[in-house]
Amino acid sequence: MAKILIIGAGVSGLSAGIYARLNGHDATICEKHFNAGGNLTGWQRGEYHVDNCIHWLTGTNPATQDYKTWCDLGALGSVNVYQGETLYTFEQDGLRLSLNKDLEVIKEDMLNASPLDEKEIKAFISAVKTVQGIMGIAGKNHDKKSGVAAKLTALPTLIKYNGITTGELALKFYSPLIQNFITSLMGEEFSAMALIVVFATFCGENGGIPEGSSVGMAKRMENRFKELGGKLYLKKEAVNIKYENGVATQVEFSDNTTLPADYIVIATDPEIAYHKLLKQPMPKQLTQYYAQNTRFSSYQCAFACDKSELPFSADFIFEIPKKYKAKLRTKNLIIREFSHEKSFAPKGKNIIQTLTFCSEKDARDFIKLRKDKEKYEEKKGKIAQLIVEIIEDKFPTLKGKLTLLDVWTPATYNRYTGAETGSFMGFILPAKTIPHTLDNKVKNLNNVILATQWLQSPGGLPIAAKVGKAAIETINKKEKALQRA
Repeated sequence: MAKILIIGAGVSGLSAGIYARLNGHDATICEKHFNAGGNLTGWQRGEYHVDNCIHWLTGTNPATQDYKTWCDLGALGSVNVYQGETLYTFEQDGLRLSLNKDLEVIKEDMLNASPLDEKEIKAFISAVKTVQGIMGIAGKNHDKKSGVAAKLTALPTLIKYNGITTGELALKFYSPLIQNFITSLMGEEFSAMALIVVFATFCGENGGIPEGSSVGMAKRMENRFKELGGKLYLKKEAVNIKYENGVATQVEFSDNTTLPADYIVIATDPEIAYHKLLKQPMPKQLTQYYAQNTRFSSYQCAFACDKSELPFSADFIFEIPKKYKAKLRTKNLIIREFSHEKSFAPKGKNIIQTLTFCSEKDARDFIKLRKDKEKYEEKKGKIAQLIVEIIEDKFPTLKGKLTLLDVWTPATYNRYTGAETGSFMGFILPAKTIPHTLDNKVKNLNNVILATQWLQSPGGLPIAAKVGKAAIETINKKEKALQRA
């Protein structure tokens, strides 16, 4: 049994800790904040709960490997999962298109919107079904998996959509409504295959929202780790890893204590891992990722809504009026409601949240501006006011019904996670790229392992869980090699 010290109690750190215990190792997680979960979090604002993370969770279909992983981690199993009728709706000029959970409904809605696009629509829906077969969530019960022959037949389709961006996919359609429906969820830079995977996931009952949303899921994972005998220390910030002769010997903390370990798993942002803890340059592969790939950030607002019925459901996306575009430096606004979580707002009221994507430059500007807290707060207030105006203009029934609860920006994520540009996920997955996981081993340090969503684009919760598990598998291989030697 190895003594494993894990730095960071986000999803990857909790995953590493749980799998360490499941494999018989001694596991300790140290987290600098007062709670576990990392980006998988939320917070109270009076009687309202603000949810930070889950729009949909990949892996809620019991037929998938991700589901089995989430069950291992205590995140799913006996937990109720909410699967809405739609994932998102885009509206333009009074016309709407939704990502409905029924693919046939989506196809008919798209055909009704633009009969001229029949050929491209059918090809797109067929590609979604193909990917569902590869994922093992095809068929009426969303549990059928394609055989080897079907997968080989699907290669041309996969290559076709993997070779173009969502922006290029949109241009294949005549209809402006369909074009913007295609790009509104993820922007124009992602691989088109990434969007097809989202469609396949949601329509395969594999993208629901677990009970309690982000905080509920994080707490279940924390409890799972503790029940297995793991030790979790909160408000314990690692500041340095001491090593000599290719072996890490101990971790130093901000409270002037140290902890030794046989293995150290770093489950933090790579910037923190290399530049702060290890005090060495990032490896070539990661450096190239940072140089070549775009990171996506956002600023978000939460509002108490003094109204029991809302004029939209799930995620609703619309193009903002021209007069606001320059001020907010964006095209679309994503607005969400949480009626599926009755405890998130008092009875007869609602909480709604907005998400606005921003560029890396804008993200860095937020982070820089935060050094002047007065100006930073002023900017957040102006953003919130503009968004209220946009919402009230779009939905007149909400006029005078919104009260600001909170605004958080890339500077918030930078502060809490150390992400250089305040990204809550990893790199945008570009076209012509096959997703692969970077090496989790640290050069010249035999007993230090990485577990971070940044090891595979585009990051996110399933990848965080995967890399946490992979870190322990790497340690198991090292332990077996030592036993043979």
